[in-house]
Amino acid sequence: MNLRRSLSITAAVISGLVLVWLIAAYVVAPMCWKMFSRHHVVINGPRVTATGAGIHGDPLNLSFIGDENDLVAAMLAAGWSPADPITLKSSLRIAESTIFHRPYIDAPVSSLFLFGRKEDLAFEKPVGNDPRQRHHVRFWQASEKSDSGKPYWLGAVTFDRSVGLSHTTGQITHHIAPDVDVERDAVIADLQKAGRVSSIDWQDNFQDPPQGRNGGGDPWKTDGRMPVITLNAAPSPSPSAAQ
Repeated sequence: MNLRRSLSITAAVISGLVLVWLIAAYVVAPMCWKMFSRHHVVINGPRVTATGAGIHGDPLNLSFIGDENDLVAAMLAAGWSPADPITLKSSLRIAESTIFHRPYIDAPVSSLFLFGRKEDLAFEKPVGNDPRQRHHVRFWQASEKSDSGKPYWLGAVTFDRSVGLSHTTGQITHHIAPDVDVERDAVIADLQKAGRVSSIDWQDNFQDPPQGRNGGGDPWKTDGRMPVITLNAAPSPSPSAAQ
């Protein structure tokens, strides 16, 4: 009888601790960050993304000029896969893939926000046999148009090096590698190899200061340069494919 009571008390304590963690990580911490972020607005245009809680997210380190079809075709040709949307099914699948080390090349990515909305497009390249480690990039279409009249896109590419708890909220998240220039340059190399780049211009001192921390509390660093990449037009579908 005493053993049963002890087990019941232990189970109740564990359940209570889990409930406290869930409330603290997914309710209290995001609300506090939203209140804090109201007084810390990025000036002179966007330089970093934001999480749903208003915490600074990953830094912007890519920009493109081209239609949506141009960007999608370029990323597919470069070997990147579109990320699945976040649904219950995809969330359960990524959890299963991570735990049991199973491939999931289209695993969803968490939403980050720019211009008041989540990413318009997201792509990834897996590393290894599960989604713990992967290259991933998010894109947002800007309201401005380029001189050519083509849309202008901003992107944030990082490398997920591991899965753990956020240092800011305690939520389960991916932790990123700090050197985001490695990922930026790798995307450019992939696109050039696929023959999708028309030209590249560079804007110096885009990220100033050239370091910070993202929404999970992970440090990042960069040389501060932003590439402005003009994409080649997407190939027109062949007549046979259109039929």
